[in-house]
Order: sequence, then C-alpha cells, then structure tokens
Amino acid sequence: MEIEAFLLCDAATEQQGKLNILGAFDNIWAKQLPAKHPQCSIAARIRFETIEQGDHSVRIQIIDEDGHNIAPKLEGQIAFRPGPNLGSSAANLILNIHGLEFKKYGRYQIDLAVDSQIQASLPLRVSEVPTKPGM
Repeated sequence: MEIEAFLLCDAATEQQGKLNILGAFDNIWAKQLPAKHPQCSIAARIRFETIEQGDHSVRIQIIDEDGHNIAPKLEGQIAFRPGPNLGSSAANLILNIHGLEFKKYGRYQIDLAVDSQIQASLPLRVSEVPTKPGM
C-alpha cells in the first residue's frame, strides 16, 4: 500500500476514478477564538497492490498539540477488489467537513490510519490574524 496523496483542501471531488483537488492548505488565519472553518475537505489517494485484496479499515482523526481529538474520529472501510490483470489499483477517499471548530491557536495534526497503522499525517496551524500597528 502507498499513500499517493493526502491533503487538506478547500474542496475535492471524484469523477470516473479521477481525484480533483482545489486549494490545498496547511494554515488557517483566525481573528478570534473559537474559530470555525466553514468548509474544507480531506482527500486521500491510496494505491493497493493485488496481494492486498480485501477489506481495509480506515480512520481519520484531527488532534491538537496536546493529543486531544477536536472532532469525532472518522472510521470506515475500503473494499479493495482489483480488476483482472491489474498490478495495482488506487482508491480515492474524500471527507467533506463543515464547521470545524478550533478553540485555541497553535498546531494541529490530521492522521490517516489504514488497518490501525498511521500511514500519513498532515500538519495544520491555526494562527491569529496579525493586527496592524497603530490600530
């Protein structure tokens, strides 16, 4: 198994096996706390080899710098059934998130686990919008 892509972005879609990504980012600017990010997506493209045929558990969690979940763990299954004569095949995973709330500025992390093993992590920073001097 290989993680070909794992991104936090403004939006993602899939069409006929193609993963479409718009606006990948790793920083959110906020004027005040708590800060709510109205909408974003987590997109992943996971390549499986033929010998990895079967069901695979997938878990995504978003944690703060103290290791606490800031949103529910998102768990599901990928059923990998390769077609004939394929050496490998990719599965696209898109998670749309609405109203993600951050209670403090700082570093966050988004983890992707497949079959209970973390395969990829994304850093995310929530930063205060700087104020202009003299205002």
